[in-house]
Amino acid sequence: MFAIVVFPGSNCDHDCYHVLKHVCGAEVRFVWHKETSIGKDVKVVVLPGGFSHGDYLRAGAIAGFSPIMSAVSEFAANGGSVIGICNGFQILLEAGLLPGAMLRNKNLKFICKDVYIKVKNTNTPFTSSLKTGQVLKIPIAHAEGNYYADTVTIDKIKQYNGIAFTYCNSDGEENLEANPNGAVLNIAGITNSTGNVVGMMPHPERCSEEILGNTDGRAIFESALQFVKNKLK
Repeated sequence: MFAIVVFPGSNCDHDCYHVLKHVCGAEVRFVWHKETSIGKDVKVVVLPGGFSHGDYLRAGAIAGFSPIMSAVSEFAANGGSVIGICNGFQILLEAGLLPGAMLRNKNLKFICKDVYIKVKNTNTPFTSSLKTGQVLKIPIAHAEGNYYADTVTIDKIKQYNGIAFTYCNSDGEENLEANPNGAVLNIAGITNSTGNVVGMMPHPERCSEEILGNTDGRAIFESALQFVKNKLK
């Protein structure tokens, strides 16, 4: 069972639901942010993109204190799989489930376009079916996607192989031109130290069907589904 947490201002919750249920064939349900339990049958929690609470104060700042986040934190601490996409990533940072912070894009503008990202870590529930170095074409849509962490934190993330995705060009080269928002080390996604919590700025739910002209994002959800199936064997 997948649980998609819905906050006031979420706008990618139904997209994630559609991909998980109708494209991947998973069991999925919505969980309102004021609830205090995600359910004992839930194996994966998804924090979707959007503008939770209108992005007041900072993107994800208010949502990080929502009642459901205590349950999500406990779920993650017990080994449950959690992914935050775009605003969901920002919420994970604000709630302290992932290290670092999100700054305004370097050009101070909202960016919505396709980018390329490279898979750096396949030891997570959401990348287990991918290959290290694999390049995916996935859209971004954010104003605060400039990931930042100080040197000490970055060193810790590197030590546990916590960089999940980096921005790159179509050939997999990581450079300044391929970095859309100024994120340190071209980081597009990270994990926690145990690898069960992942945050990523690109939107895989927006490129998971042939009708959309791109299915690269489907692999993220299919990895999670296969991971759950393998655990239940």
